[in-house]
Amino acid sequence: MHLRYGMNPQQIPAAVTPLDAPPCTVLHGRPSYLNLLDAVTAWPLVRELAAGGTVAAASFKHVSPAGAALAGPLDPVTAALFGVDPAADAVTRAYARARDTDPKSSYGDVVAVSAPVTAGLAALLRTVVSDGIIAPGYEPGAVAVLAAKKRGTYLVLEADPAFVPPPEEVRELYGLRFVQRRDDAPLPGGLTPDLRLALATARYTQSNAVVLARGGATLGVAAGQQSRVNGIRLAGAKAELWHRRRFAPVEPLPSAQERVTAHLARAATLDPPVPLQDVSLASDGALPFEDNITEAARYGVRHIAEPGGAARSAQIAAAAERYGITVTHTGLRLFRH
Repeated sequence: MHLRYGMNPQQIPAAVTPLDAPPCTVLHGRPSYLNLLDAVTAWPLVRELAAGGTVAAASFKHVSPAGAALAGPLDPVTAALFGVDPAADAVTRAYARARDTDPKSSYGDVVAVSAPVTAGLAALLRTVVSDGIIAPGYEPGAVAVLAAKKRGTYLVLEADPAFVPPPEEVRELYGLRFVQRRDDAPLPGGLTPDLRLALATARYTQSNAVVLARGGATLGVAAGQQSRVNGIRLAGAKAELWHRRRFAPVEPLPSAQERVTAHLARAATLDPPVPLQDVSLASDGALPFEDNITEAARYGVRHIAEPGGAARSAQIAAAAERYGITVTHTGLRLFRH
């Protein structure tokens, strides 16, 4: 498949070639290099999240999730912000919750959902700025609604749920060929649902990655931070803004994007009457210093999942105990580059 260009307009020609049967089919639009990278990273995430039998969604930007969620209930703010009925179908609710994690960062996203796209989700996507979607199917009429977006260029991909990726991943860069086993290690058992959600999301987020979650949805995702503690601060700041937005009214403006912009500005000026509480945190790498725990506690974190095995893991465990935070050592590093 010939692409318009690579990562940047000056990188031409560009193409993508399936190694065997392709993992997805283009139903509408012409994929870009970055759209496909987002889609084939986002689709495995929602598949992993949905393995327990629920419906999952993710909003991806620059090969990392801006948000991910399961199909739980919609709170009044999320419902009003995106104009969604709280009794909407599961896949619509899952995406609304995922996009509500960080609606500013989700501007121009690639959407991934684990269930067929309904008329309700197509109607929601028609009102927000988005570049494309990957899903295992589409209800009648949904593709036509989506195909009209972006002046007829919206990318619609149908994933093959039966596709099994090769056991090895290969990347060629600067005259070198990198080969590694695909990261398909199962997450450990015994995790709370929110820790499992956060860990799975961290697996598909550019390192260093920190994910905060509560109630089956992410509250803040930090990607690509060179410092672990800065990742906690970034994810925490996003979660704190999410919390502030629960106490800000949603203005009845014509478009979802206008409502989001006004809502974010209003929420930034508020002091919530109660602090953010009972948050779960996942880190793709071991927490190296006690300041990671101190920062996590500032954002209401009470449960942490991280690989463990760091030189100061004992001190970190002691610090967590002082703050009333439980720490689960997974023994599983989830770096992604």
